[in-house]
Amino acid sequence: MRWLVLHLRSRYAPEALAAVATGVVGCWALWSFFSDARTVGVQMVVMTVLILVAALTATLSGPDDELDNTGALPWRPRRAAHLLTALLVVTAPLLVTLATGARFGPAVLVIRDAAGLLGLTALSATVLGSARAWFLPLGWTLVAVLFPQPETNLGRVLTWQLQAPDDVAAAGTAVALALGGLVTYTQFGSARRTPAEAAQH
Repeated sequence: MRWLVLHLRSRYAPEALAAVATGVVGCWALWSFFSDARTVGVQMVVMTVLILVAALTATLSGPDDELDNTGALPWRPRRAAHLLTALLVVTAPLLVTLATGARFGPAVLVIRDAAGLLGLTALSATVLGSARAWFLPLGWTLVAVLFPQPETNLGRVLTWQLQAPDDVAAAGTAVALALGGLVTYTQFGSARRTPAEAAQH
């Protein structure tokens, strides 16, 4: 148990969880105070999921790149468990709001977007490192929100985050990103940091 506590602290888990809690409460309060509708708008739901995913990016790598890549510990199952736990951390508080006056849903939309954005973040962490892992999810989602695409298969793929919960193209895109991120991050972990980035930690 002591090892787990130390591991979570080294991954900045307490700070990340605090940021997630702040993000959920803040977005929930904003919608509750400024909207008469009980169901939160799709764009607000998507951006809230994005905020929570971004808050967890720092946990995708530890303070020691050498330790994270050594064969002395079974890192692959731990990385997979880490991503699955992150999915739970993002989705659980938003699904709880379905019983409140400001509902972040539907549940399928929250789970789909959380899984897809976490997968994309994990892919980015493998290539760019955890410090920059949120760049691609943020950029893609902002473009999707600001520039809706025509109702074509390609358009639904490009704006999968905003599509209806039962949209097949959006679901396929999210599943591909989620599985791609899970497999890649589990296998390789986060990219090594440059000496300058490592020195900042």
